[in-house]
Amino acid sequence: MSVKDTTSCLGYQQITSLSSSTALTVPSVNPVTGDKCTPGKAVIICETQAVRWRDDGTAPTSSVGMPLATGQPLSYDGNLTRIRFIEQTASAKINVSYYL
Repeated sequence: MSVKDTTSCLGYQQITSLSSSTALTVPSVNPVTGDKCTPGKAVIICETQAVRWRDDGTAPTSSVGMPLATGQPLSYDGNLTRIRFIEQTASAKINVSYYL
């Protein structure tokens, strides 16, 4: 018998100001139970313009970092407090959903 992984959504965030290196605002409270929590995964999609990201402790620039194209999802399960984003072209925004 196999066990199915379950995920619980812990929040959503949209970041519209990405002209400089920007970190996520990771939720620390479960919105349903009110208990403290630590999300282990985020699904990130950029909208309007491409972005770049880094999670190695160095801030990305508009030309250096891992590119994320508009509309392409990034399923990230590393340290959510270390990942940072910056727009490649003005007016980029990202949408983030956090999960257990």
